[in-house]
Amino acid sequence: MAPPRKKSQVKSHLYKWEGTDKKGSRLSGETRATDVNMVKADLRRQGVNPLKVRKKASSIFTQKKKITSGDVAVFSRQLATMMSAGVPMVQAFDIVGRGHENPSMQELILTIKADVEGGTALADALKKHPLQFDDLFVNLVRAGEHAGVLENLLHKIATYKEKTESIKGKIKKAMFYPAAIVAAAVAVTAILLIFVIPQFESLFSNFGADLPAFTQLVVNLSHFVTDWWWAILGGFIVLVYIAANTWKRSRKFRHAVDRTLLKIPVIGMILNKSAIARFSRTLATMSAAGVPLVEALDSVAGATGNVVYSDAVLRMREDVATGQSLQLAMKQRNIFPNMVVQMVSIGEESGSLDDMLNKVADFYEEQVDNAVDAMSSLMEPLIMVVLGTLVGGLVVAMYLPIFKMGTAI
Repeated sequence: MAPPRKKSQVKSHLYKWEGTDKKGSRLSGETRATDVNMVKADLRRQGVNPLKVRKKASSIFTQKKKITSGDVAVFSRQLATMMSAGVPMVQAFDIVGRGHENPSMQELILTIKADVEGGTALADALKKHPLQFDDLFVNLVRAGEHAGVLENLLHKIATYKEKTESIKGKIKKAMFYPAAIVAAAVAVTAILLIFVIPQFESLFSNFGADLPAFTQLVVNLSHFVTDWWWAILGGFIVLVYIAANTWKRSRKFRHAVDRTLLKIPVIGMILNKSAIARFSRTLATMSAAGVPLVEALDSVAGATGNVVYSDAVLRMREDVATGQSLQLAMKQRNIFPNMVVQMVSIGEESGSLDDMLNKVADFYEEQVDNAVDAMSSLMEPLIMVVLGTLVGGLVVAMYLPIFKMGTAI
């Protein structure tokens, strides 16, 4: 028996059109659609008589951009707003899709619109695009469709996506400063060793005297970097490639790296709090949507952004599946602060788990925000100190022979 054929995705293109309105006035414009017939049908629905429709030629300036999670967050909010205003779903997709700045996102939205027009449920249409809409997104939409509260769920999804994008941005900002210090230090040191130190060495060769030990060390280091820069660069690239490959293939490696990151001063504290904020926000959103706790924890595990917390949530899921309370399962993991466990306990007892988790998420998101701002303020002078020490040390090493000559004279 032959394997079933995969359905090809409907691709949209940008079309330029010319036409007349009911009064005979000439109109022109651009629209994105899957084919010419769809463009003509859309124009007729708007009271425009299409005279000429042609596909717009693409150029290097109109290349597709990658769809980011930020694009998905904007789409979620726009769709939620349109549907809450009473706009039918298909029309809302049409309006949101044509108004999006990213051509790739436009194409994706119009593809989903075509599926929905063909009778496919929204959750099933979204599930065809797992790179943009993960299981969490799809499950929340499906819960909204089944309960008849899709508009409300879309607003919750939009809020969730905006909050998670915000926390991701803060984490990237927190990780940027240490990386900036290392990159700047390496770049400045490499420039001095490869281009500046050799100039001084040619000057020192005319002195006819032994160089100070510190200066000789720097000169030898310059020789090594100049002669073996290709091996250093190649080794670095190979190391990065091996690390990236191992990260993708080995969960144990990811667990070890994430656990190490959580123990780094300042950065570890930010990563811990951000993981708790993501856990709380995601579980609150799933709980408010009426998703069963065991099923919700399965989705929450992948949303924490840290393998250590992800593994802990999966073990909590197993405990909850056997009838254990959520707060007890959290307490046994020993990674959640007592305040979080107590808030969850109160939420379970009062039947307001989503409200308590939202409060926890708000608290820790604010904590992350404050910690990132504080670290940014500390890192700026630290960058200056590190670079100053490196550059100053190399400059002193180069001028030591000159000082030595001055003393001898």
